[in-house]
Amino acid sequence: MDGSGFALDLGCGWLHSADRNPWSAVAEERGVTIDKTPPPWMRPSLEVGFARSDQDDFHDALGAFFTRLSRVAENEADVPAAAFLDPTCRWNGLIYAVGAYISGTELDRLSAKDLERYDDSGVNWRVIGGYGSLICGYGASLPVMLDCPVHAIDHRGKRLSIETAKGVIAADQVIVTIPSALIAAERIVFTPALPEKIRAAQGLPLGLDDKLFLSLDGAEEFEKDVRLFGHTDRMATGAYHFRPFGRPQIEAFFGGRLASELEANGDGAFFGFAVSELVGLLGSAFARRVKLIQIHRWGLDPFSLGSYSFALPGSVDCRLTLAAPVESRLFFAGEACSTSDFSTAHGGWHTGVTAAEQVIAARRS
Repeated sequence: MDGSGFALDLGCGWLHSADRNPWSAVAEERGVTIDKTPPPWMRPSLEVGFARSDQDDFHDALGAFFTRLSRVAENEADVPAAAFLDPTCRWNGLIYAVGAYISGTELDRLSAKDLERYDDSGVNWRVIGGYGSLICGYGASLPVMLDCPVHAIDHRGKRLSIETAKGVIAADQVIVTIPSALIAAERIVFTPALPEKIRAAQGLPLGLDDKLFLSLDGAEEFEKDVRLFGHTDRMATGAYHFRPFGRPQIEAFFGGRLASELEANGDGAFFGFAVSELVGLLGSAFARRVKLIQIHRWGLDPFSLGSYSFALPGSVDCRLTLAAPVESRLFFAGEACSTSDFSTAHGGWHTGVTAAEQVIAARRS
């Protein structure tokens, strides 16, 4: 929550593919209010520094890029998504920036096949009280123990031995749901080792998408839920969502290398960068109208080490490898295990349900 009582989603905030997203049904069942206002990226941006004719030209170029990408054949080599850019296009810098907002990394590091496999219905809604609050509330009755990280899983014996910060747990099966970056860094030590899982996780690093929330004085000057790019001629730029839900705020997005560079210099670096871009578009007096509310540096979070997964070129099938059970006792779930809904909360849901069904089947057999 911010100081005015508004819920802030520092992680995922959109019910992507909302028409088939199970969290939409959960929200409706629990009487949680859903906002179905079209997202900023499906509406015209502010024309400050970005004329409507240029916006139309950019959207045509972005659409052409995704059309070329959709033609990548399964039997072709898995190349970086950047290979599908038109080298003569004036909008390549901004397409790079948008790619980083989507995937958490730049197109030159991203598997073209992985990006093409992402399944988006185009329906995007939001939970007014917070997506994170919806998820936490749904699991509130479960017997969850917090502040109890797992350090090791020994699967040599008849039962699994799970070493945690609060002692050892014996179990017949376990579902591992930690982010791929933590598996790659071997934050959980498996005995015997699972080199295939480590390699798969290394092929699925976590990208960065950091959000900065700013308060905005005189917010009613701007239309609700409208977007503004800091720059349109480069990849290292922020996207600024004015008045989300009609609130007196700006929700700023920073992806990929830019987010990594800002993280290295502290919370103030995000604020300084955002103010610099906004002042460049809206005038020096605008600096007095914004104040920092909150930022979370996901790359430095020890329990994530990033935002969500992307596949490196040549690693598109690592998602299947990461999701595969081991010995009918170790099961894996999380957005990185999804082949089409990665980087989303509903991708985590679907892979979690699949893993639970695999556990039930293993116990029956």
